[in-house]
Amino acid sequence: MAEQMKPSGINWIGNIPNDWMVSKIKYNVSVPVTDGPHETPIFVDEGVPFYSVDGIQKDRIVYEPCRYISSEDADRYDIKAKPMLGDILMGKAASVGKIAIIDRNIRLQVWSPLAIIRSDEEKIHNRYLKYYLLSDSAQIEIDLKSTTNTQKNVAMEDIENINITTAPIMEQRLIADFLDKRCAEIDSIIADIEKQIETLQKYKKSLITEAVTKGLDYSVTMKNSGVTWIGEIPAEWKISRVKYLIDDKHPYPIGDGDHGMIKADDYLDEGIPYIRVLNLTWGDGMNLDNLVFISEKMNAMIKNSELRPNDILIAKTGATIGKTAIVPESLPISNTTSHVGKITLPNTHCAKYFFYVMTSDIVQKQIQDISAMQSTRPELGIEGMRDLAVVVPPLTTQEHIAEYLDEHCAKMDEILRVKKEQLEIMKKHKASIIYEYVTGKKRVKEAL
Repeated sequence: MAEQMKPSGINWIGNIPNDWMVSKIKYNVSVPVTDGPHETPIFVDEGVPFYSVDGIQKDRIVYEPCRYISSEDADRYDIKAKPMLGDILMGKAASVGKIAIIDRNIRLQVWSPLAIIRSDEEKIHNRYLKYYLLSDSAQIEIDLKSTTNTQKNVAMEDIENINITTAPIMEQRLIADFLDKRCAEIDSIIADIEKQIETLQKYKKSLITEAVTKGLDYSVTMKNSGVTWIGEIPAEWKISRVKYLIDDKHPYPIGDGDHGMIKADDYLDEGIPYIRVLNLTWGDGMNLDNLVFISEKMNAMIKNSELRPNDILIAKTGATIGKTAIVPESLPISNTTSHVGKITLPNTHCAKYFFYVMTSDIVQKQIQDISAMQSTRPELGIEGMRDLAVVVPPLTTQEHIAEYLDEHCAKMDEILRVKKEQLEIMKKHKASIIYEYVTGKKRVKEAL
């Protein structure tokens, strides 16, 4: 006999079983939803573990490594509920919608970007509530309730008013147990695929680094490069700084893009392509999926930073410093932002070879070393770009290596594409299972 269903009254939840209800978080908690202290903490070497949204990864709390605050600070923070075993943590600022459950009986504290949700176990099982909040139905509502000023955030009142489905309490426990088991199985498969992707990416990076430092002919005479992290190179090759290789006939051979004249409101659906950091990748060329455009008039105002095919691009600020790209022939004219550095080489050098050099460990190490010396955020300035040390073989060798890497990287990229598709399929499968069971589309008794 088919399960009797009824409308939930909420589009993203849909129909639910007749004996289920739709409620709100605030009616299912033992204490009001709260968040961590809003003051900037003073971190110490050891003490009480202190977590923010970055402490939640893959729906779990990363307990170690972590930051610490003193016991005195933890004691004086005046919040409604000290976080404890079984509490649910939800990202309410920046990484909105991250969800995890405190599954260790330890003393800890959380910062204001995290909300603390303590379920009333007579009304809703905490692990069931965790899964509901992870479901697409909850995540859609969280996203709808979020606002964006300087960063995305959701208000405490809006968290309390998130709609949730509530099955009879015993069935909630069965659903939580069932999802624990099924999600663990899926997470294991996801972890295996992620490991395969990581291994392939490391192999690709090592192949590139080996080719641009040792070449393809292992019978040639080698010499000491004089640079520790490069080691030996073929005898006819040399080490140079980028500044000695750039096209001195170009009016702007090395530099960066627009410094604030172009705003998000200026973006168009067509026109001159405007390259941002998110269009750069970790050695995979250029990502054109989120390409935006500016008008010809705006482009003319920032003519200095206009890009042409074969210009090499590097992300020069922030957490993604070191991402690279090479401007493809499909973009005869484009422009970029101040966060993207660009290098134009003369035709006496093979730009594609030097794109691979920029993605290799020898340059990425230099970028990380330079950025680590900055007192504020990581940054690779124009002078830093100019002074990057690179390995320079003869032009014909550069071209041969570029062709070799194009062929071999394309094969690895195709394998990586398939693996990433598999990863997305498994993640969607997990999301679908959670949604179906926490909204009653499927019942545990049918699956056991």
